[in-house]
Amino acid sequence: MELVRQPVFLLVMTCSAAFSVFLAAVPYFGFGDDPKLVKDSALAIMLLSGLFGAVLSASSSVAHEIRSGTALAVLAKPVSRAQFLLAKYLGLAGALTLLTYVNLLSALLASRMAFDAYGETDTRSLGIFFGAIVLAYLVAGFSNYFLQRPFVADAVLAVVITTTVAFVIAGLLLKATDRPFRSDTTVDWRLLPAAILILFALWILAGLALACSTRYDMIPTLAICTGIFLLGLMSDYLFHDRADAGSWWASALYTVLPNWQLFWLADALGGKNEIPWSYVAKALGYVAGYLGAALMLGLLLFEDRELS
Repeated sequence: MELVRQPVFLLVMTCSAAFSVFLAAVPYFGFGDDPKLVKDSALAIMLLSGLFGAVLSASSSVAHEIRSGTALAVLAKPVSRAQFLLAKYLGLAGALTLLTYVNLLSALLASRMAFDAYGETDTRSLGIFFGAIVLAYLVAGFSNYFLQRPFVADAVLAVVITTTVAFVIAGLLLKATDRPFRSDTTVDWRLLPAAILILFALWILAGLALACSTRYDMIPTLAICTGIFLLGLMSDYLFHDRADAGSWWASALYTVLPNWQLFWLADALGGKNEIPWSYVAKALGYVAGYLGAALMLGLLLFEDRELS
């Protein structure tokens, strides 16, 4: 509840979802690959918005409470540091899941709205989705003014509800005859396993950000997580061949750094290809192992942290 009350969380959620749908309204002249460009861009926005959301939420959840003294007040009660850190991570993972859910709805709707050089912009679906976001803000403003409820938390809940309704109406209920300019009027459900893999990557990144936030504030945490993210994207190129050749330092770095390429499978959706759910299950095992190590590291850094 604390994380969804952060204004930056609401801003990241609404901007990323709105921009993903807006990408489906732009002509790209991509020689027939326009829908694929839209899907890849929507998945990239989902990943980058989750990166910023994980770092900002972890910093406000742990580093800010340590600096303000709230963590000391909580740990003065019969609450262990392990319970405190694990509860913080569960809240952070829940907030990231909520953010990814809204971005997934926008990506699925964008996959249905995407058109090639022979199509036209689906202004009706675009208006429905943007109107849903505006309606969510109006509802939150009404509850804040007349009922004295927190605006940001109500806005986040309203955005989740209204975007879900907008996706059902614009993505599923509108008939194909209502869109004569579209040759393909179906949602690309192959994005679902791709989005789940991105969510797995965000869970790992949240664990690393939480471990960093036990020692550093937001800006150093963002710098460290960005560096880990970039190195993880290039780990196959930098360390894989050297590790196979027997280099111990390359093998160690290749093991320690998270391999984000395991979770980014947008290129695998070309043509009629699909991501098998068995691969998603294997990726979940990788997430469990790496996330356990990241949380153990965070606990070691948090155990001897001076809170006063």
